[in-house]
Amino acid sequence: MAIVMNGNGLTIENLVKVARFGEKVELHPDAAKRIQACRDMLEKKIANHEIMYGINTGIGEFSEIVLNDDQVKDFQKYLVYNHAAGIGDPFPEEIVRGAMLGRINVHAHGNSGCRLVITQTLVDMLNKGVTPFVCQKGSVGACGDLAPMSQIALLMMGEGHAYYKGELLDGKVALEKAGIPVPGLEARDGLATINGSNVLTAIGALMIYDTNRFLKQAEIACAMSLEALKANLKPYHHKILEVRGFAGGIRSAAAIRKITKGGDLSEGKLKVKVQDAYSMRSTPQVIGAAHDAVAWARTQVEIELNGVGDNPIFFAEEKLALSGANFQGSPVALPMDMVGIAVTMVCVLSERRMNRLNNPALSVGLPPFLTAKPGMFSGLMLSQYTADMQIVEQRILSAPASIQSIPAAADQEDFVSMGMNGALKNLQIIDNAYGIVGIELMAAAQALDLRTKLETPYKFGDGTAIAHKVIRKHVEYLDIDRPLYPDHNNMKALVKSGEILDTLEKEIGSIE
Repeated sequence: MAIVMNGNGLTIENLVKVARFGEKVELHPDAAKRIQACRDMLEKKIANHEIMYGINTGIGEFSEIVLNDDQVKDFQKYLVYNHAAGIGDPFPEEIVRGAMLGRINVHAHGNSGCRLVITQTLVDMLNKGVTPFVCQKGSVGACGDLAPMSQIALLMMGEGHAYYKGELLDGKVALEKAGIPVPGLEARDGLATINGSNVLTAIGALMIYDTNRFLKQAEIACAMSLEALKANLKPYHHKILEVRGFAGGIRSAAAIRKITKGGDLSEGKLKVKVQDAYSMRSTPQVIGAAHDAVAWARTQVEIELNGVGDNPIFFAEEKLALSGANFQGSPVALPMDMVGIAVTMVCVLSERRMNRLNNPALSVGLPPFLTAKPGMFSGLMLSQYTADMQIVEQRILSAPASIQSIPAAADQEDFVSMGMNGALKNLQIIDNAYGIVGIELMAAAQALDLRTKLETPYKFGDGTAIAHKVIRKHVEYLDIDRPLYPDHNNMKALVKSGEILDTLEKEIGSIE
């Protein structure tokens, strides 16, 4: 069923359906009427020579320069040309598609002033699989993501480049093959296509979706490690978390209780310490804090997805044009900095549990580095190095981007969000996170196998047993040393795919 765009109600999950999984899109008839009514009002203002920023004036430092009638139409073309100034590798197609969807929803409010055909062309491109080639670097996250969005706007003139059916083509050729007419650009059309923080918001939406799934897999890894280390599960009692009151902590403890349910540790059949180290008993407080940070970021991103990030903004009923700064990316950049930090924090905790699995002084009877033949073999000693290297990289990347403004445009744009820098580094942070938690999962599976081989077997929790079984489909038990990079990469891919989570939730229900 197509997702209907009306300016409201666009969720992160629906953006993912369109951007990543190819769900179709429709423009609501009421949205089309609003877009047309706004355009009708704008054309009257243009005919009356009313001065309006970015329509019959220059932009930025040139905003005081008034254009004549002959210049108004061509200005949109040169505006897009000038701003298509990115650099570097192309974005993945899902990010560009997410940005296009967000721009459609901005237009659907009827405050942007573009022609209806511009919005409909974006809809057609999504539905027919035409995805512009967009460089990753160039946006400072204010005045919108001008550089990347301009590479999308080039398609409106049949220029630029685009992917179609897996092939990179000239923009005009891609549109022709998909049967989409080139709409051209008239007054306001170009600026209405590029003037919003849609790319960094799309990255934020995808990041939040993926981070939620990642945090649930970090809870699965924690549960497996707790069982392997014979941890005291009393710190996960619901009353402890409820009396403090943080929703994320309550949720995280409940997830871990559900994963370990049915096992000997959960049933109190094993001797445990009175109190474990922080890395074993603080997980609800740590992953819970990450859940709470992601929840706040979700509200901010979804407000942005359903708001009017544009300049100027037109109000058809009042016949009013107002210039402001709704393109500023800070409302998304700041919470997404926090999400990146939260993911790094959870990874640091994961590595500390992995350290306890490896260290014979801390592992409650497990052999050193999880090898049954220490000395001859080194087991998972180097797996910890690999996790540590990635964590240091994450720590470097976790420095906030939202405070790094550098003035530009002759100081007309003297504070910018740098939200694109934050978005790009978050993509690296989450990519590392898959590998780090993948290594903990691999180590925990090894430790659980050793428990059953070296000691009297005991029953693991229902969720733990499911996760262990999935892991063993992709990585074998380490009996004698072998090169571990294939195992590390397999585990990273496994966490990224979410197969462990999906299988576990199918069997025992949602852990959210």
